[in-house]
Parts: sequence; C-alpha cells; structure tokens
Amino acid sequence: MIDVAAARDLFDDSTDGTVGIEEEFALLDPQTHRLVPAFERLRDAGQADDVLASSIAGELISSEIEIRSGRGADFADAVARQREARRRLFALAEEHGVRLGTTGTHPLSDYREQHIIDTPHYHRVEDGLKYVAWRNNTFALQVHVGVQGADRAVKVCDRLRPVLPLLLAISANSPYVDRIDSGLHSARTQIFTKSFPRCGVPDAFGGWAPWAEYVDVLVRTNSIVEFTQLWWSVRPHHTFGTVEVRVCDAQTTAPEAEGLTELMVACVAQALREIDAGETPADLPARLIEENMWRAIRHGQDGRLLDLEAERIEEFPASEALDRLRAWTGADVTLPELNGAQRQRRMIDAGASPYEVYAKCVEETRATYETAV
Repeated sequence: MIDVAAARDLFDDSTDGTVGIEEEFALLDPQTHRLVPAFERLRDAGQADDVLASSIAGELISSEIEIRSGRGADFADAVARQREARRRLFALAEEHGVRLGTTGTHPLSDYREQHIIDTPHYHRVEDGLKYVAWRNNTFALQVHVGVQGADRAVKVCDRLRPVLPLLLAISANSPYVDRIDSGLHSARTQIFTKSFPRCGVPDAFGGWAPWAEYVDVLVRTNSIVEFTQLWWSVRPHHTFGTVEVRVCDAQTTAPEAEGLTELMVACVAQALREIDAGETPADLPARLIEENMWRAIRHGQDGRLLDLEAERIEEFPASEALDRLRAWTGADVTLPELNGAQRQRRMIDAGASPYEVYAKCVEETRATYETAV
C-alpha cells in the first residue's frame, strides 16, 4: 500500500544531511569471473552477523548482492558504516568461495542464465516487466541524503535534473553488454534507464502536491502497487525521508565510490542552499537534459556536454564535469583522472579481451574494497 500522506509526514520529521549508501556487487566464480547464483547462500550465512544481517539486501537477480550502510548521521558516519559492512561482506564471500566484482554491467555471463530472487517485491517486478526485468543485469551506486520537508525534497529533485548527466559522465563504468563491447561508456544506463518505465530524468514537479497527485494517478490506475516502482534517477524516497540519487554506475574501486558519494551529498546540500535562499534557476526542458544524458551514455568523460545553464548553450569537454560540480558545491572531491569506463576502454582499444578487462576490474575491486579503512 502506498500512503502518500504518511510519506509527507515522514519528510516533515526527517533531518537534513543524514546519508545512506547502497552499493551493488556481482557474485562471481573466483576462477572464471562468471556470475554465480550465491545471493541466498550469503544472505542466510550473514544472519549470524548483526551488521551483515541488517546490511545485506537482494537486488533482482541471485548473482547480485547489495550492501547498505544504513542511516549515517553525516557523510563520514555513513562511509565508516559502509566500510565495516563491506569488510564483513568480502570476508563472508571469501569464506563461501565467492568473489565480488563491481562494474555497471557484467561482460561475461548471459543474462538469460540468471535467476530472479525469491521475494514478493521482485516477483512483482518480474511479473510486471518480463523481458525488461530479465535483461536488467546491472549494478549501481545509490546515495540517500536526508531532507526535511516534503516540498523541499521534491524541489531538490527538480534542481538536480540538469546535474544528473554530469554525475553519469563522471561515474560511467560499463562499456560491455551482452558479452560484447557496446561502444558506450554507460551501457548500464541504456539497459536500465531507457528500458524501465517511470525511469530516467523525472519531470519537474515544483512541490509535493503535484508529486502526490501523480503518484495517486498511478495508484488509482493500477500502474504501480509500490512507491519503488518509480525508478527515476533521482526521487524523494517515501520510506526513508531522503532524496535518493540513483544515476551512477557501480564503481570498481572504493575510493571512487566514496568520492562519488561525497559529490552526490554535496550536490543535494547545494541544491538545498539555493532552494532555501530562493535562488534556484528556472527548470530546464527535459529534451535538453536528455541530450546530455545521451552524450554521457555514449562518450562519458571522453565526450562533450552542453552547458545548459549558460545564456547561450555551448559545448564543453565532459572531462570538466567534476571541476564544474566542485565549483558549484564547494566540495573538494578527489577522483581519478580516468574513470572506470575510460580505463576499460583504453584496455579494449589496446586489444584486451573482455575477460582480461574484467579480471583487471575484479583485481582492483578486491584490492581497494577489502582494504578501505
């Protein structure tokens, strides 16, 4: 049941600046790096560990696992929680002969061989979407930031609409799809965002009332039965009283995941400052934002984006996206010069096989996530 009034009350009781982190990992055979259906086994084994019992979640297929920080008081607290949960998850996986990897897509295994996990939610997803759900073997980094007030939360989502393509270009990490080089930098976004309904860049709603009216239409017309069936790339989360930013590919290394998390938190904080000061720019047409989304999907940081907030729209190098967001938010975020997709594409262009590229990613994941402290 979707109780929009209760969600509004939850936002009224929420706190600005709390942070939650959700990271999705592929479950792999240690030798072949192919996907293995080990989620239920790891979930059940993790019940003996209080931290893991509250941190492990399923994510559509049985060869994928999500680890969650829970609600941190701020960014630093959330990262500390996530590092501890990750450490325990990696140790549990190793104990059970499973390797963890994380890029936005998996380059080696056939999506038709994966199994939907046995939960009521994901049975509804499969029943409602069929091929669209089966095809969605993707991995993401998602961040929740607490926002007090339902109107403010919706307005933050509105303000972040033109920011989403910049975050995607910075985070792109999925050149492979269907075991081939897609030619894209974020095949995950093309597979998920361009296939799922009610997904991608949301409309600008202006406040809670229009948002609630839209949700009510969907409920009354039997379009959705759960709030989470609104898969927008940024959304007000009815259960947590947060703005959830969902546009980023999963990150191969822990420093990249943490840097992107800090950046997303900073973007929400800056949006709130503008909203509270009454200084937000006019909402941009979806067609312009979607042009930037495509550019980020296709070329990532190797391409060019449109400066949509300039008086005259011009192109700029996508490699400047991070500097622009640093300047806008005031956050001193550190990320590598080349993101995951660029590093993979350099190997592809040099003649590396999909296995060799992914094996390098798995090695980086193991080296950085296991040792992040």
